[in-house]
Amino acid sequence: RELLPPWLVIVAGLTGIVLLCVSTKDVPVAPLRTKYGIVLDAGPSRSILFIYQWTTTKANKTGVIRGCSSCPVQGPGVSSYSDSPQKAGKSLEPCLNWAQNEIPAEQHSQTPLYLGATGSMRQLNLTHPILSASLLAALTGTLKSSPFSFQGAQILSSPEEEAFNWVAVNYVLENFFKYDWQGQLVPSRKGMAGVLAMGRTSAQLTSELEEEQQAPEEAVRLQLYGQTRRVHTRQCPCHGTEQLRSSLVTLLLQ
Repeated sequence: RELLPPWLVIVAGLTGIVLLCVSTKDVPVAPLRTKYGIVLDAGPSRSILFIYQWTTTKANKTGVIRGCSSCPVQGPGVSSYSDSPQKAGKSLEPCLNWAQNEIPAEQHSQTPLYLGATGSMRQLNLTHPILSASLLAALTGTLKSSPFSFQGAQILSSPEEEAFNWVAVNYVLENFFKYDWQGQLVPSRKGMAGVLAMGRTSAQLTSELEEEQQAPEEAVRLQLYGQTRRVHTRQCPCHGTEQLRSSLVTLLLQ
């Protein structure tokens, strides 16, 4: 085995001494800024305020979010206030005040706030459109008076609601992307899951359309994580929980 030349050993040793003597300083890395968003889910029986947060990190131009806290609104769903719309707006105030304490004050004006109403408000809009418009106006007034950045309050169509459910389920299952062993975001090779939502009188099956399939008129197009997704909901009337319960009782009696 050949020995290193003496001069090379001396140079290496001096280099090591110099490196140990020179003062070192960590290079500061700018921390990722946390941002917040608020979604009010105005469902048939009650409303819930959800706070989400994310950083500037994105996966193919789409944000990576996580839910951090929620506040159930006291009282029934907003459609129950059709006779006194102002009370519907007032019912949201305690949770809005709570959200102000959860989100840093300097972020309030930059925090988007959105309300989406679902089933019972859709029904009210069909039977009494003037009442539903009054309710939305009252809700909008309360949300606009908050310090957050109000982005809108609307009644979601059934395809829109089910498309959002489909996104939520596949997001939780990490079907859009996943974290590798280094903690980096990478595309997921898993397929998209279908979602079966069961209501009282019907069920809805939501799935992604294949590329060669022609999209029905009511299909929802989504741009997520660098890809366009076409999502379609199939209505299954008479397959809700009430029918399931009746069938089960009949089977048990037999």
